Amino acid sequence: MAFAALALAGCGTTGLTNGRECTAIGTPRGIGLTVEPPLAAKATDATVKTCWNGVCRTARTELRDSTTAVPQGCADGPDGACAATASPTGAKNGFADVNDLPESPVQVTLTLRDAQGESVLKQQITTTPQAVYANGPHCGKGGPQVSLVAANGRVTVARP
Repeated sequence: MAFAALALAGCGTTGLTNGRECTAIGTPRGIGLTVEPPLAAKATDATVKTCWNGVCRTARTELRDSTTAVPQGCADGPDGACAATASPTGAKNGFADVNDLPESPVQVTLTLRDAQGESVLKQQITTTPQAVYANGPHCGKGGPQVSLVAANGRVTVARP
């Protein structure tokens, strides 16, 4: 389960690269978070402290309810359309912007807090952020990101 947060930098396309269109979409530098149940029921926000080469950045993010698409069927006919609704999964997600996040090893300390501000999980992990290619490698790379998953009392790096 990869989490690649994409931020719209504009609408439309920016032109052709190697015969393919590249949209005006960007990828922010930062740390994506997924908090799985039952921990998600307690956690309301997260603090992410990221350190490398003697530099540390701290970002706080509100956790939002995660959803999944539930198909609602399709209408018949040439103008038929399909529908879906969003259904809560019980998990939560967030994204912590780290504007100068490098593509080299970093130490990340994730602290999840409840509504009263009490820590419900705190763990440090070392990982290497990877560049995100919002439109594929033919359009160039975007900002590096890391996706973390908090589940079963521990934090791991999500792999695509």
